[in-house]
Amino acid sequence: MKYYYFSLNISYHDYLSYYSGQASSILVITDHGLKLQLPAVHFRPFLTQLGLKGRYRLTTDEHHKFIRLEFLR
Repeated sequence: MKYYYFSLNISYHDYLSYYSGQASSILVITDHGLKLQLPAVHFRPFLTQLGLKGRYRLTTDEHHKFIRLEFLR
């Protein structure tokens, strides 16, 4: 498995375009500078009234297939 760590600071208002389907993916930059484009649907469980804020860990298999996304803090 491969792990990618990144931080997000997206306001609730800004995330509405993802939530409503106007935008289907979110571009994140990992701690090592790698750009990853992830389906916005994976972030819905973490959306609060403040938006998407905090540290996350993406886990993929050896073929870069999504396994899980976790909120760390």
